[in-house]
Amino acid sequence: MIGVYIRVSSHSQKGDSQKAALGQWLANHGHALTTVRWYEDTETGKTLQRAGFQALQADIFRGEVKTVVVWKLDRLARSLREGVNVLADWCQREVSVVAVTQQIDLSGTSGLLIASLLFGIAEMELQHIKERQAAGIAVAKAKGKYSGRKKGTPKANPQRAKVLQAKGLRVKEIAQALNVSERTVFRYLAP
Repeated sequence: MIGVYIRVSSHSQKGDSQKAALGQWLANHGHALTTVRWYEDTETGKTLQRAGFQALQADIFRGEVKTVVVWKLDRLARSLREGVNVLADWCQREVSVVAVTQQIDLSGTSGLLIASLLFGIAEMELQHIKERQAAGIAVAKAKGKYSGRKKGTPKANPQRAKVLQAKGLRVKEIAQALNVSERTVFRYLAP
């Protein structure tokens, strides 16, 4: 079975371009859609606590998925450590990984080496984005055009915290998934 994984960073984004590219790759390589299972997430890649990713992991652990196809490696994880750990685990389970836009097949030892380099570049790119954003905010503040988040606006969706708690996640895991502090999670979960 082939597992096709799609991730966009927020609910406002669409995965249509990824779906089209992945569907084209599957067709070009002669894979019937009956041998393909699709997994999709609409949240940040900073954590592995994503419903679609967790379903993919579970199917890999059960031995149902032997190939994972993604649009780009950074769809799996945004940090070097998490990405390499996931790929190392999958390699031990003899799962091959194909990154369509990067035109690489990450199976075996050399595939893991290439993947670690690509994840390192993705992490560096994310850090550069944060630095540019901070520089832009500093300029906007100096011009009096930036005042930050409006008072009373939540950092994340409080309802999402309750949903994650109902799924059995601990406060620390919820905080990671929402990219907020544990204190904020406790506030979201308060009755």
